Amino acid sequence: MNVFVAVAETGSFSAAGRKVGLTPSAVSKLIGRVEDRLGVALFARSTRMLQLTSEGTLYLERIKRILADIDEAERLISNGAGAVPKGRLRISASVAFGECCILPLAPQFLALYPQVELDISLTDAVVDLVDDRTDIALRSGPLRDSALKARKLLESGRVIVASPDYLKRVGAPTTPHDLTAHNCLRFNFRRSLDEWPFRDPTSGEPYSLAVTGNAHGNNGVILRQLALQGVGLARLGRFHVADDIASGRLVPVLESHNPGDIEMFHAVYVGHENLAVRTRAYIDFLVEAVRRDETKLDRRS
Repeated sequence: MNVFVAVAETGSFSAAGRKVGLTPSAVSKLIGRVEDRLGVALFARSTRMLQLTSEGTLYLERIKRILADIDEAERLISNGAGAVPKGRLRISASVAFGECCILPLAPQFLALYPQVELDISLTDAVVDLVDDRTDIALRSGPLRDSALKARKLLESGRVIVASPDYLKRVGAPTTPHDLTAHNCLRFNFRRSLDEWPFRDPTSGEPYSLAVTGNAHGNNGVILRQLALQGVGLARLGRFHVADDIASGRLVPVLESHNPGDIEMFHAVYVGHENLAVRTRAYIDFLVEAVRRDETKLDRRS
Protein backbone atom coordinates (compact mmCIF):
# COMPACT_ATOMS: atom_id res chain seq x y z
CA MET A 1 0.00 0.00 0.00
CA ASN A 2 2.85 2.41 0.77
CA VAL A 3 4.39 1.64 -2.63
CA PHE A 4 1.05 2.30 -4.35
CA VAL A 5 0.73 5.67 -2.58
CA ALA A 6 4.28 6.57 -3.65
CA VAL A 7 3.50 5.77 -7.30
CA ALA A 8 0.23 7.73 -7.17
CA GLU A 9 1.97 10.76 -5.64
CA THR A 10 5.05 10.77 -7.90
CA GLY A 11 3.44 9.61 -11.15
CA SER A 12 6.22 7.20 -12.10
CA PHE A 13 7.72 3.87 -11.06
CA SER A 14 11.27 5.24 -10.99
CA ALA A 15 10.42 8.25 -8.77
CA ALA A 16 8.38 6.01 -6.46
CA GLY A 17 11.27 3.55 -6.33
CA ARG A 18 13.67 6.27 -5.20
CA LYS A 19 11.18 7.30 -2.53
CA VAL A 20 10.68 3.80 -1.07
CA GLY A 21 14.12 2.33 -1.78
CA LEU A 22 13.16 -0.15 -4.54
CA THR A 23 14.09 -0.53 -8.19
CA PRO A 24 11.57 0.65 -10.80
CA SER A 25 11.04 -2.95 -11.94
CA ALA A 26 10.31 -4.07 -8.37
CA VAL A 27 7.78 -1.25 -8.00
CA SER A 28 6.14 -2.18 -11.31
CA LYS A 29 5.87 -5.83 -10.27
CA LEU A 30 4.31 -4.90 -6.92
CA ILE A 31 1.68 -2.73 -8.58
CA GLY A 32 1.01 -5.49 -11.12
CA ARG A 33 0.42 -8.00 -8.34
CA VAL A 34 -2.08 -5.70 -6.63
CA GLU A 35 -3.92 -5.14 -9.91
CA ASP A 36 -3.99 -8.90 -10.62
CA ARG A 37 -5.35 -9.62 -7.16
CA LEU A 38 -8.05 -6.94 -7.46
CA GLY A 39 -8.86 -7.73 -11.07
CA VAL A 40 -8.81 -4.07 -12.13
CA ALA A 41 -6.30 -1.60 -13.54
CA LEU A 42 -5.32 1.00 -10.96
CA PHE A 43 -3.19 3.06 -13.36
CA ALA A 44 -3.62 4.02 -17.00
CA ARG A 45 -0.14 3.65 -18.48
CA SER A 46 1.44 5.57 -21.35
CA THR A 47 5.01 6.08 -22.50
CA ARG A 48 5.10 9.45 -20.73
CA MET A 49 3.12 9.07 -17.53
CA LEU A 50 0.98 7.05 -15.18
CA GLN A 51 -2.50 8.24 -14.36
CA LEU A 52 -4.89 6.85 -11.76
CA THR A 53 -8.02 5.17 -13.04
CA SER A 54 -11.31 5.76 -11.22
CA GLU A 55 -10.73 2.49 -9.34
CA GLY A 56 -7.21 3.61 -8.51
CA THR A 57 -8.49 6.93 -7.14
CA LEU A 58 -10.96 5.12 -4.87
CA TYR A 59 -8.27 2.65 -3.76
CA LEU A 60 -5.88 5.52 -2.94
CA GLU A 61 -8.50 7.26 -0.81
CA ARG A 62 -9.28 4.14 1.18
CA ILE A 63 -5.74 2.90 1.78
CA LYS A 64 -4.59 6.31 3.01
CA ARG A 65 -7.10 5.91 5.83
CA ILE A 66 -5.89 2.36 6.49
CA LEU A 67 -2.26 3.48 6.61
CA ALA A 68 -3.16 6.26 9.01
CA ASP A 69 -4.89 3.74 11.29
CA ILE A 70 -1.86 1.43 11.15
CA ASP A 71 0.42 4.34 11.97
CA GLU A 72 -1.77 5.27 14.94
CA ALA A 73 -1.85 1.65 16.14
CA GLU A 74 1.94 1.50 16.12
CA ARG A 75 2.11 4.81 17.98
CA LEU A 76 -0.19 3.46 20.67
CA ILE A 77 1.95 0.36 21.08
CA SER A 78 5.24 2.26 21.22
CA ASN A 79 3.82 5.09 23.35
CA GLY A 80 1.65 3.16 25.79
CA ALA A 81 0.13 4.49 29.00
CA GLY A 82 2.77 5.80 31.35
CA ALA A 83 5.40 6.04 28.59
CA VAL A 84 7.52 9.12 28.02
CA PRO A 85 6.18 11.26 25.14
CA LYS A 86 8.38 10.71 22.09
CA GLY A 87 8.29 10.66 18.32
CA ARG A 88 7.13 13.08 15.66
CA LEU A 89 4.10 15.26 16.47
CA ARG A 90 2.54 16.92 13.44
CA ILE A 91 0.73 20.19 14.21
CA SER A 92 -1.23 22.46 11.86
CA ALA A 93 -2.30 25.98 12.87
CA SER A 94 -3.45 29.21 11.26
CA VAL A 95 -0.63 31.61 10.47
CA ALA A 96 -1.66 34.21 13.06
CA PHE A 97 -2.34 31.72 15.85
CA GLY A 98 0.89 29.90 15.08
CA GLU A 99 2.93 33.09 15.21
CA CYS A 100 1.39 34.24 18.49
CA CYS A 101 0.83 31.04 20.41
CA ILE A 102 2.43 27.96 18.87
CA LEU A 103 5.93 29.12 17.96
CA PRO A 104 6.59 31.09 21.20
CA LEU A 105 5.59 28.05 23.27
CA ALA A 106 7.59 25.50 21.24
CA PRO A 107 10.89 25.90 23.18
CA GLN A 108 9.11 25.38 26.49
CA PHE A 109 7.33 22.25 25.27
CA LEU A 110 10.51 20.77 23.77
CA ALA A 111 12.37 21.45 27.00
CA LEU A 112 9.71 19.49 28.88
CA TYR A 113 9.59 16.66 26.33
CA PRO A 114 12.96 16.48 24.54
CA GLN A 115 12.14 13.16 22.86
CA VAL A 116 9.24 14.71 20.94
CA GLU A 117 9.96 16.02 17.45
CA LEU A 118 7.64 18.91 16.58
CA ASP A 119 6.58 19.16 12.93
CA ILE A 120 4.70 22.49 12.60
CA SER A 121 2.83 23.72 9.52
CA LEU A 122 1.17 27.14 9.42
CA THR A 123 -1.69 27.59 6.98
CA ASP A 124 -5.10 29.24 6.99
CA ALA A 125 -6.48 26.37 4.89
CA VAL A 126 -8.46 23.66 6.69
CA VAL A 127 -6.40 20.47 6.47
CA ASP A 128 -7.70 16.92 6.44
CA LEU A 129 -6.09 15.37 9.50
CA VAL A 130 -6.15 11.82 8.12
CA ASP A 131 -4.97 12.57 4.58
CA ASP A 132 -2.25 14.94 5.78
CA ARG A 133 -1.19 12.67 8.66
CA THR A 134 -1.70 15.59 11.06
CA ASP A 135 -1.97 14.83 14.77
CA ILE A 136 -3.42 18.14 15.99
CA ALA A 137 -4.96 21.09 14.16
CA LEU A 138 -5.49 24.43 15.91
CA ARG A 139 -8.63 25.86 14.35
CA SER A 140 -10.78 28.92 14.80
CA GLY A 141 -14.49 29.28 14.14
CA PRO A 142 -17.32 26.74 14.38
CA LEU A 143 -16.45 23.05 14.28
CA ARG A 144 -17.97 21.29 11.28
CA ASP A 145 -16.53 17.76 11.39
CA SER A 146 -18.35 15.83 14.11
CA ALA A 147 -16.01 12.86 13.65
CA LEU A 148 -13.17 14.83 15.24
CA LYS A 149 -12.51 15.45 18.91
CA ALA A 150 -11.81 18.97 20.17
CA ARG A 151 -10.51 20.79 23.25
CA LYS A 152 -11.42 24.44 23.64
CA LEU A 153 -8.40 26.73 23.96
CA LEU A 154 -9.69 30.28 24.09
CA GLU A 155 -12.24 32.83 22.97
CA SER A 156 -10.95 36.08 21.55
CA GLY A 157 -12.68 39.24 20.43
CA ARG A 158 -11.67 41.40 17.50
CA VAL A 159 -10.43 44.96 17.50
CA ILE A 160 -9.72 47.69 14.94
CA VAL A 161 -6.17 48.99 15.32
CA ALA A 162 -3.77 51.42 13.72
CA SER A 163 -0.25 52.64 14.42
CA PRO A 164 0.28 55.95 16.25
CA ASP A 165 2.03 57.24 13.13
CA TYR A 166 -1.01 56.53 10.94
CA LEU A 167 -3.41 58.14 13.41
CA LYS A 168 -1.14 61.19 13.66
CA ARG A 169 -1.17 61.58 9.86
CA VAL A 170 -4.82 60.83 9.15
CA GLY A 171 -6.57 61.28 12.50
CA ALA A 172 -8.52 58.78 14.56
CA PRO A 173 -12.07 57.90 13.46
CA THR A 174 -14.69 58.84 16.05
CA THR A 175 -17.60 56.97 14.41
CA PRO A 176 -17.66 54.07 11.94
CA HIS A 177 -18.87 56.42 9.22
CA ASP A 178 -15.51 58.21 9.43
CA LEU A 179 -13.92 55.10 7.89
CA THR A 180 -14.79 56.38 4.41
CA ALA A 181 -11.78 58.67 4.80
CA HIS A 182 -9.47 55.88 5.98
CA ASN A 183 -7.41 53.13 4.39
CA CYS A 184 -8.90 49.89 5.71
CA LEU A 185 -6.72 46.77 5.34
CA ARG A 186 -8.74 43.69 4.48
CA PHE A 187 -8.46 39.95 3.95
CA ASN A 188 -8.46 38.69 0.37
CA PHE A 189 -10.04 35.24 0.76
CA ARG A 190 -13.52 34.54 -0.58
CA ARG A 191 -15.37 34.22 2.70
CA SER A 192 -14.15 37.67 3.74
CA LEU A 193 -16.58 40.51 3.10
CA ASP A 194 -15.71 44.13 2.36
CA GLU A 195 -17.76 45.13 5.40
CA TRP A 196 -16.92 45.52 9.06
CA PRO A 197 -19.53 44.89 11.77
CA PHE A 198 -20.41 47.44 14.45
CA ARG A 199 -22.92 48.01 17.23
CA ASP A 200 -24.71 51.25 18.01
CA PRO A 201 -23.50 52.29 21.49
CA THR A 202 -26.88 53.80 22.37
CA SER A 203 -29.41 51.28 21.06
CA GLY A 204 -27.15 48.25 20.95
CA GLU A 205 -28.35 47.48 17.43
CA PRO A 206 -25.80 45.69 15.22
CA TYR A 207 -25.02 46.92 11.72
CA SER A 208 -22.21 46.78 9.18
CA LEU A 209 -20.50 49.26 6.89
CA ALA A 210 -18.55 48.79 3.67
CA VAL A 211 -14.87 49.67 3.97
CA THR A 212 -12.22 50.23 1.30
CA GLY A 213 -8.45 50.24 1.16
CA ASN A 214 -5.49 49.70 -1.12
CA ALA A 215 -3.88 46.70 0.60
CA HIS A 216 -5.08 43.13 1.19
CA GLY A 217 -3.63 39.98 2.72
CA ASN A 218 -4.54 36.33 3.12
CA ASN A 219 -3.73 36.14 6.83
CA GLY A 220 -3.58 38.24 9.97
CA VAL A 221 0.22 38.30 10.06
CA ILE A 222 0.30 40.30 6.82
CA LEU A 223 -2.36 42.78 7.93
CA ARG A 224 -0.73 43.23 11.34
CA GLN A 225 2.60 44.07 9.71
CA LEU A 226 0.95 46.55 7.36
CA ALA A 227 -0.83 48.19 10.30
CA LEU A 228 2.43 48.41 12.28
CA GLN A 229 4.05 50.11 9.29
CA GLY A 230 1.35 52.78 9.25
CA VAL A 231 -0.40 51.69 6.05
CA GLY A 232 -3.89 51.79 7.48
CA LEU A 233 -6.49 50.37 9.89
CA ALA A 234 -6.88 46.62 10.38
CA ARG A 235 -9.55 44.55 12.13
CA LEU A 236 -7.74 41.65 13.80
CA GLY A 237 -8.11 39.10 16.56
CA ARG A 238 -7.36 40.74 19.90
CA PHE A 239 -5.14 37.79 20.86
CA HIS A 240 -2.94 38.61 17.86
CA VAL A 241 -2.33 42.27 18.70
CA ALA A 242 -2.57 42.25 22.51
CA ASP A 243 1.20 42.75 22.92
CA ASP A 244 1.22 45.52 20.33
CA ILE A 245 -1.59 47.34 22.13
CA ALA A 246 0.09 46.93 25.52
CA SER A 247 3.36 48.35 24.16
CA GLY A 248 1.70 51.19 22.26
CA ARG A 249 2.80 49.95 18.83
CA LEU A 250 -0.88 49.74 17.86
CA VAL A 251 -3.84 51.74 19.15
CA PRO A 252 -7.46 50.46 19.30
CA VAL A 253 -10.11 52.69 17.72
CA LEU A 254 -13.93 52.72 17.72
CA GLU A 255 -14.06 50.50 20.80
CA SER A 256 -17.42 51.97 21.85
CA HIS A 257 -18.80 50.62 18.55
CA ASN A 258 -17.17 47.17 18.89
CA PRO A 259 -19.88 44.53 18.19
CA GLY A 260 -18.30 42.10 20.62
CA ASP A 261 -18.12 39.19 18.17
CA ILE A 262 -16.07 36.28 19.45
CA GLU A 263 -13.65 33.96 17.67
CA MET A 264 -13.28 30.51 19.26
CA PHE A 265 -10.13 28.39 19.02
CA HIS A 266 -9.96 24.62 19.49
CA ALA A 267 -7.33 21.93 19.40
CA VAL A 268 -8.81 19.36 17.01
CA TYR A 269 -7.65 15.76 16.65
CA VAL A 270 -8.85 12.39 15.41
CA GLY A 271 -10.70 10.70 18.25
CA HIS A 272 -9.29 7.43 19.50
CA GLU A 273 -9.93 5.49 22.65
CA ASN A 274 -6.26 5.95 23.54
CA LEU A 275 -4.37 8.95 22.24
CA ALA A 276 -0.66 8.76 21.58
CA VAL A 277 1.14 10.01 24.69
CA ARG A 278 2.80 12.88 22.83
CA THR A 279 -0.54 14.07 21.43
CA ARG A 280 -2.22 14.13 24.82
CA ALA A 281 0.85 15.77 26.40
CA TYR A 282 0.84 18.60 23.85
CA ILE A 283 -2.88 19.28 24.12
CA ASP A 284 -2.70 19.38 27.93
CA PHE A 285 0.38 21.62 27.74
CA LEU A 286 -1.24 24.05 25.31
CA VAL A 287 -4.52 24.31 27.26
CA GLU A 288 -2.63 25.06 30.47
CA ALA A 289 -0.32 27.59 28.77
CA VAL A 290 -3.27 29.45 27.28
CA ARG A 291 -5.06 29.59 30.63
CA ARG A 292 -1.96 31.00 32.30
CA ASP A 293 -1.84 33.81 29.78
CA GLU A 294 -5.44 35.00 29.88
CA THR A 295 -4.55 38.68 29.49
CA LYS A 296 -2.47 38.26 26.38
CA LEU A 297 -4.94 35.96 24.66
CA ASP A 298 -8.03 37.90 25.74
CA ARG A 299 -9.79 34.76 26.91
CA ARG A 300 -13.49 35.37 27.59
CA SER A 301 -15.83 32.84 29.16
